[in-house]
Amino acid sequence: MPAPKKCKKCEEGAPDWLLTYGDMTTLLLTFFIMMFTTAEINGSELRLILAAFQGLGSLMGGNTLEVGKLAELGNTIMSLPSRQRGNALDKARQLAISLFQPELKTKKVRIKEDERGLIISLAADSFFKPASATIDIEAARETLQKVATLLSSPQLKDRRFRIEGHTDSIPTDPNGPYPTNWELSTARATNVLHYLVDFGVNEKQFQVAGFADTVPLASNDTPEGRAYNRRVDIVILTKGHL
Repeated sequence: MPAPKKCKKCEEGAPDWLLTYGDMTTLLLTFFIMMFTTAEINGSELRLILAAFQGLGSLMGGNTLEVGKLAELGNTIMSLPSRQRGNALDKARQLAISLFQPELKTKKVRIKEDERGLIISLAADSFFKPASATIDIEAARETLQKVATLLSSPQLKDRRFRIEGHTDSIPTDPNGPYPTNWELSTARATNVLHYLVDFGVNEKQFQVAGFADTVPLASNDTPEGRAYNRRVDIVILTKGHL
């Protein structure tokens, strides 16, 4: 009687298909965890993150997202507003995004948040002539009226606002009406306030400040950076920054 044949030695370890299946399951688990985490995030913080991407309906993005930083928004992940502050300004941010859709697309207006509150940033080159604090009201009227509508909204009736003027580092003409960038930045902020008052805001809710070139958002070494720094910021202040 012939001896029975020996079985081939079984291969050790998991088969190849099981490894692929395990990878797929892990990726799916990670995806659903991320979905759950996003669902729990504060609405204001989520919009800050989404603003870094394009093609999100009313949230027109296109800003650069770097590790730990929303670069073009000027915010780090760690400086995102707390849940309480985010909830308080959430409706105002939604209204601002809705009101300024055309200006956001053309970058005449930028919207961001930091520890001070919600910031409506007006690109100075779209509202003022070079080295001048005179507002081109024909070009700026519609935008300033929208700003007045936002600041007069019911959810902001008890808020305080600060208008901040900012310039680039190019010196002004010392013999001109604005001897330094301090006078120029303050005059621009003040003139914006005057027009907002004409359009119906409550003057008693406002502060005005000029920062010259001391708070740049970009390098002043390039024309693009200097243009980015020339701005008037309208800040809807949190209670800790009155």
